[in-house]
Amino acid sequence: MSGKRVLLIAGEISGDMHAARLVRAVRARAPDTEFFGIGGDALAAAGMEIMYHVRDMAVMGLTEVLRKYLWFRQVLNDMRRAALLHRPDLAILVDYPGFNLRFARQAKAQHVKILYYVCPQVWAWHRSRIGLMARVVDRLIAIFPFEPEVFAGTGLHVDFVGHPLVGEAAATAREPAPELAWRGEPRVALLPGSRRHEVQRILPVMWAAARRIQERQPEAGFIIAAASEQIAGLLRNVLRESGPGPAHWAIETGRTRHVLRQARAALVASGTATVEAALQRCPMVIAYRMAALTYWLGRRLVKVPHIGMVNLIARRRLCPEFIQHEATPENLADAVLPLLDEGPQRTAMLAGLDEVVGALGPAGAEERAAEIVLEELGVSGSTFAPDA
Repeated sequence: MSGKRVLLIAGEISGDMHAARLVRAVRARAPDTEFFGIGGDALAAAGMEIMYHVRDMAVMGLTEVLRKYLWFRQVLNDMRRAALLHRPDLAILVDYPGFNLRFARQAKAQHVKILYYVCPQVWAWHRSRIGLMARVVDRLIAIFPFEPEVFAGTGLHVDFVGHPLVGEAAATAREPAPELAWRGEPRVALLPGSRRHEVQRILPVMWAAARRIQERQPEAGFIIAAASEQIAGLLRNVLRESGPGPAHWAIETGRTRHVLRQARAALVASGTATVEAALQRCPMVIAYRMAALTYWLGRRLVKVPHIGMVNLIARRRLCPEFIQHEATPENLADAVLPLLDEGPQRTAMLAGLDEVVGALGPAGAEERAAEIVLEELGVSGSTFAPDA
């Protein structure tokens, strides 16, 4: 029995889900390990004491952050006091760098051991944070294969454990294929994102591209994947204002992986969804649109050759990607059409997606991450092998 106490901060829904799997894996080995801190419903269900809920922490855009600045400062102070009061054996920080790195600086001064899980995208922008992380983080658990080299020479101990979605994709593959609302062939999936501003900017372009695809493939069917009923409602509202689209379409909620698994190809908003598509072996075209000012700043701050995560993992332009003014219905449709038929482009992309999936590591990332947590807690019988 360990009797260890762990402070954990996950400030976004995706982090809450990744961290919950980790907590369950840790507690399966050391059931009396206590977790407390910031999280959401998934972490609460995994047995963590929630001090602040993720729904209050997840904000989008500079304006909203500034509006809640005093509140965030209060939360930061409360977490610092909690660390002083409870003296955790370990603090686990999950992505969410704006808040978590500020907390890490303070907790490090209090001699709290810091373990970072799910690396912030310091390799894309805010590269000054690489040195900061090396100073205030004791160990980093990476889920992308290229992340350890980002910290080469900094002295930070980095372990690549694989991506948590690999195991979930494998579980999906074992499930019976559900009957989805496809209304034609070939099947094309549309994934316009999960945030309001993403859907509002990207879905109209994908919708118009789908109409152009159907002009060339009259029997084509389309499904728009929604992560929740709330997002599905947003999709319908945006479509009502988006002009004519394809004749054969439907919205499926909560079945994104199955939609991708059954689709011939997909139009995907840049983000984690590109990894989901790769894991389902679904050829894709990547698109993204943002506010003009955000795009202008991004061009000056972002230091990566591709926006699609799947392309970053492949280290080449495996899947076509179109950003901002290049993300037109014509460009998207022209890029999808060759992927619908057997031919060299589809064959090459499928082979590349297999490479990407192989690079993401085997299933069981959360189990390997749990071994590292227990090792840092000093719980006997836990030794992580990096090449496992």
